[in-house]
Order: sequence, then C-alpha cells, then structure tokens
Amino acid sequence: MTTPNPAKLVLASGEVFRGTGFGATGTTLGEAVFTTGMTGYQETMTDPSYHRQIVVCTAPQIGNTGWNDEDGESRGDHIWVAGLVIRDLAHRVSNWRAARTLEEEMQAQNIIGIKGVDTRALTRRLRTEGSISAGIFSGDDAERSDEELVEIVRSQPEMAGADLAGDVSADEAYIVEPEGEHRFTVVAYDMGIKTNTPRNFAARGIRTVVVPSGTPFDKIKEYNPDGVFVSNGPGDPATADDMVAVVRDVLKADIPFFGICFGNQILGRALGMETYKLKFGHRGINVPVKNHLTGKIDITAQNHGFALKGEPGKPFDTDFGPAIVTHTCLNDGVVEGVALESGRAYSVQYHPEAAAGPHDANPLFDQFIALLEGAK
Repeated sequence: MTTPNPAKLVLASGEVFRGTGFGATGTTLGEAVFTTGMTGYQETMTDPSYHRQIVVCTAPQIGNTGWNDEDGESRGDHIWVAGLVIRDLAHRVSNWRAARTLEEEMQAQNIIGIKGVDTRALTRRLRTEGSISAGIFSGDDAERSDEELVEIVRSQPEMAGADLAGDVSADEAYIVEPEGEHRFTVVAYDMGIKTNTPRNFAARGIRTVVVPSGTPFDKIKEYNPDGVFVSNGPGDPATADDMVAVVRDVLKADIPFFGICFGNQILGRALGMETYKLKFGHRGINVPVKNHLTGKIDITAQNHGFALKGEPGKPFDTDFGPAIVTHTCLNDGVVEGVALESGRAYSVQYHPEAAAGPHDANPLFDQFIALLEGAK
C-alpha cells in the first residue's frame, strides 16, 4: 500500500475540490475543461490542442487500457494536457497493447493528476458557469491554505487572447511520405497537428510537407503544393493574424484549401468572419453535426473552446467570392464548417481524423482528394 498523496483542485472562483494526487507531484495551472469521451484518454492527453488545459474526464473510470506506444497523437508521444482530473483510477491495466500504466506515463512526463474528485458535480459547474482558470496542487503544495492557492490560480493568464500555436508547432519542416503511389503534395501548417492527419493523407497518396505555424506563403510556394491544409491547435484564433494573412494569400492564388478545428477558424477569419470564446466548448467524441448542404448528420470528435460567428445556409460575400456556413452543431447551433461556394476552400470545426472518435467524418479527406483532382 502506498501512502495517500493529498491533492486539491482549485478554481479561480474560489471553489476547492479535494482528492488524491496521482502521476507527478507538485503544482500545475491551466484552464479547467471537461471532455465527454468514454474512451481515448491517451489520444486526448497527447492532443496539442489541449495545451495549457486541465482536463476533467466525465467517464468515471480512467486508466483501464493503460498506455501504449501506438496511439499517441503528438510527435514523441508528448503529453500536452496541463493536468488530469478523474473520479477513479483503474487499479489494473486490462488491454493487450498496454506497455505501462497511465500513472507510470504521467510520472515519466511529469504530468500532475488528481483522483477521487466528484467529477459529476465539477462538470455541472463547468457547464453552468463556464470553463475557468484552475490549478492542481498535490503533496506539500496542497498543504498551503485555500486562500493562497486561489490567488495563485487567479494570477495565471486567461485563455482568451492566448497565442499558443507556436508552443506546440514543429520547429522545422518535415515530410510524411505517401503509402504507395505519390498522387499529390500538400503543405500542412502545424498549429498543433495530430499524427493521424498526415497518416490519413498518406493513405490517399498524398506527400505531406508539415511546416511550422507562421511559415510565410512565399516559403511554401517552393514546395509547389497541390493543396494547403491548416490543422487543429490551441489558443485564441483572434491572435493568429499571420496565419490569416497566409490563408488569404493561398485563396488569392486559387490553391485548394482544407482546414480543421483551428484551421476552420482561420479560414473563417480569412473570409471576414469573427470568432468568440465559447462558454465551455465542445470536447468529446459524440457531438452531432448537421451538414446544411446535404442534410446529413455526423457524430463527430471535437476539441475547441472558440468558434466562428455565422448563420447556417446563408451565403455571404468575401474577397474571394461567395461563401456559406455549411455545418452547425445540433446541440447548440455553433458554426461547425464554412466553405467558398466555388468549392476551392472548405473547413470544419471537428476532427475527421477521429483519434479517438467515430469515423463518420472521414470522407472529408476524400473530398479533399476530389478537390485536388479537379484542380489538376
């Protein structure tokens, strides 16, 4: 038996949730958010879009599948979440692919967690009042007074206005080669790209040149791309003026464009739309989205705290021709996709690479292939 490690989850509002620490011991700060996925915690924790966020899992038991060496969604299997909040930690790993336990990996990567928290009450609070600055304090750090810990939590920067893509983006360009015949070359901007995205491109014969966020348009022209892609990523899209300018250059050059998540917000801004911070965001693998062009409904994987302002199905003028909001969330009406009516550029707010998550939206990659073929 190990000695219990006292821990506190402290919210900027002054609320304190007590539990037991697991993983590394110490202090971590971030924005408290919740995810409704019942599986896929490894993919969630390694998703760069969760940078600077303390993730609350609504599923009551976490850790039962352990940690493997295949399912990480960042290069080097790096964990990006600031901390993890759960109800129960599985005592035993029960998956044949597991190489170690969740707690062992968290200790190795110095990630702090807290268990034994009433995550139902916490999730209701975040859903009602909204995502909020928070901190996990364990070990000796948890012995400090609640008032002192609240002040530490309140002193951290807010997520609104945070420019974080540079923190998670690759330092230099790299190439993911296609499987089989090379059909197209796509430049992918790494705003926090998940590894399953280039894998989906590769399976369709695409050579993916992954470039750091903010790479100038003149630089990517050297690769003579058939198309340009902008990935998911963390932070406030209102800070991404450089990427908006790049995408406008892409559209002016009439290069086929595809974006997901952060890339959807960037395309929207390039088309003249505004963004705003959601109350508690969409994070999970069961979010229903309606395609207003086809009437089809997909169950999608999502992770975003910001969104575009717009009306579904209503065309609007842009510098690049008419555009339209193509998708919205059936839960709350949030914009989930936008496109030029010409079809040369489109994006969605959710994750068609589905890691983890349902595969309903995977045909969006085939749509990009059709766009590249038509352009040629």
